[in-house]
Amino acid sequence: MKRSKKKIESLMEAIRRSLDSGNYLDTRHAHERQEERRITRPEVLYVLRYGHHEAKKDRFDEPFKAWNYAVRGKTIDRRDLRIIVSFDESAMLIITAIEIGR
Repeated sequence: MKRSKKKIESLMEAIRRSLDSGNYLDTRHAHERQEERRITRPEVLYVLRYGHHEAKKDRFDEPFKAWNYAVRGKTIDRRDLRIIVSFDESAMLIITAIEIGR
């Protein structure tokens, strides 16, 4: 998986394109954390579509040579979630999901 050191400028647009095209994958870590934290896939997708970029939480992941981006938002049930995503050359990767304030 080749990833980029350059940050994506229009992050929310890139995320929506990935969602609209179905071009996204859960990492094993994301799947395990969502199960552990009882966060559903529809909740993750809702926050990715309607949340906001939390740029101050973005981090460069040196081992993977890729930016991890934070998106924060509330689910329909008002759960405050932060979703971490990254991009490789072929898809958006959902890295993890965290409930804020828990």
